[in-house]
Amino acid sequence: MPAYHNAIAPLHRFVFILASLLVAAVPAAAQEHSSIVVTMDHARILKLDRPVQQVIVGNSDIADVTVADPKTVVLTGKSYGSTNLVILAKNGDAVVDREIVVSSTRANTVRVYRQSGQSIERTVLSCAASCEKRSSNGN
Repeated sequence: MPAYHNAIAPLHRFVFILASLLVAAVPAAAQEHSSIVVTMDHARILKLDRPVQQVIVGNSDIADVTVADPKTVVLTGKSYGSTNLVILAKNGDAVVDREIVVSSTRANTVRVYRQSGQSIERTVLSCAASCEKRSSNGN
């Protein structure tokens, strides 16, 4: 029995090390391809490893990006929905190529819809202690 144990022990160690490496690699890969979630009318700062040359947003009605400095961009959610963000380095390599999802803040808000002829007007009220009309480009 000890001879069997000695022959199997290296295999068990190899499987354990391989499994550990795979578990460590999965979160990094998932993070690289996950969506960037931004709340409407809020900003999110993205710090980059390399200087930015060009920033491209698929639909600027949904999100806006401002270059704060060569390695920092500010992403602002403008309207509900999803689009994509591509950030290029000076050599043309994609530093970032990810989906942006802009979601709404539903906590402490009330939406009022009014129909006037063929159009529908939407008003968003922020309700902390009392409800007040919320200023928003994405109303």
